[in-house]
Amino acid sequence: MPQPVNVGFLLFPQVTQLDFTGPLQVLSRLPGARIHLVWKRIEPVPSDTVLMLHPTVTFADCPQLDVICVPGGFGTDALMDDQETLDFLRRQAAGARYVTSVCTGALVLGAAGLLQGYRATTYWAAVDNLSSFGAMPVRTRVCVDRDRITGGGVTAGIDFGLTVAAVLSDQKTAESIQLMLEYNPQPPFNAGSPDTAPADVLAMLREKMAPSVARRRESSRRAAARLGLSKEPSAAE
Repeated sequence: MPQPVNVGFLLFPQVTQLDFTGPLQVLSRLPGARIHLVWKRIEPVPSDTVLMLHPTVTFADCPQLDVICVPGGFGTDALMDDQETLDFLRRQAAGARYVTSVCTGALVLGAAGLLQGYRATTYWAAVDNLSSFGAMPVRTRVCVDRDRITGGGVTAGIDFGLTVAAVLSDQKTAESIQLMLEYNPQPPFNAGSPDTAPADVLAMLREKMAPSVARRRESSRRAAARLGLSKEPSAAE
């Protein structure tokens, strides 16, 4: 029988549901996995769409997790200032085998002081903020550095989940999960990265996202200052 593995996903208001439902779908199929959806209270949590999410355990009752994962979303800006959440992550990280994130969840790990000295990735428009937290930003779909595993933006959560599955089990198990999910992406357009998107599409999205990018930069600056790190994040690429 596989050894039980406690995997916890942090829920919070304005989480991007695909950031965690992608890896959730993968890791739920991992033999021995016990999945926990964690928040401060047992009450519905609004995602950034009409979908409401339901925690399964509170911070106070959460068991020690083998894997703690922080997904991203608009709500991560508030989480970087949320000491109750940051303290919970620090406590769990002390005993976890792997401390992980998807998308802008990496900034929350950074705000908790959990990425100093690690290579890490996040959403393409937020990756430069990682340096504020003493991390070494990399532009990749998934980044593994010792016991820190970080995923890029949104859909990278599936790649992240398969990577974690292989780390916790083996490649054959991860490959069987991939086949079970028929994860064989063939996107209709080649606009999924700022490196490949048409220039006008990239410019339009950057203009649209400018206010949220500025808010995220300010949240990162405040969180880094509390950690005693003064380096300013550079403008998002």
